[in-house]
Amino acid sequence: MKKMRIKVITLFPEFIEHYLSFGIVKRAVAKKIVTFEAVQLRDFGLDARGTVDDRPYGGGLGMVLRPDVLYKAIKKTRGTSKKTRVIMLSPQGKQFKQKDAQRLAKYDQLIFVSGRYEGFDERVRSFVDEELSIGDYVLMGGELPALVISEAVLRMIPGVLGKLESGDAESFTESMLEYPQYTKPEVFEVGKKKMRVPKVLLTGHHGNVDQWRKDEAMKRTKKRRPDLLKK
Repeated sequence: MKKMRIKVITLFPEFIEHYLSFGIVKRAVAKKIVTFEAVQLRDFGLDARGTVDDRPYGGGLGMVLRPDVLYKAIKKTRGTSKKTRVIMLSPQGKQFKQKDAQRLAKYDQLIFVSGRYEGFDERVRSFVDEELSIGDYVLMGGELPALVISEAVLRMIPGVLGKLESGDAESFTESMLEYPQYTKPEVFEVGKKKMRVPKVLLTGHHGNVDQWRKDEAMKRTKKRRPDLLKK
């Protein structure tokens, strides 16, 4: 069984640690498929106060995380593992996609570098393997992006989900959105309107059901995310 180590360099380790109490991440940790570690950046600070930042050259608002502090943190956290990927999280990074989750799941260790304040000294980019963003908006730090990417990656690892194949038909796995899902009641009434489960799903004919799901996934993708079909 594949095992993965995920480490997040952060000023707020408790943010990461709290997340490990829920859902598939909790189960993956319990099964020892993954180990999580929140690395306190202040442990690599310059002084007894754990100073990790300074004012930007040229003036401006806010504080910038220092390259010397982050270099020490990244080097120590990486260790000797060869199949490691160090990822900086920032709005300037490449937007994270499902294909990136599949790619990153092949590594043995992922290290996320989470920023705060006005971001990183530009030279920090020389110490990482890639830079990712989860969208075109600004958050208070990189902890949420680190957790979002971690969960997406973990879903690609056999044994994390309830069934080995349960991640195969999820949205974006084949550059398409997921097909519509239905459960009981068979007929749901709202006022005078009756909303029924498609008949094909009640037939028990697996071939027809599979074809219906493929067709519906394609229709949904063409309508809502046609950009996915161009890739």
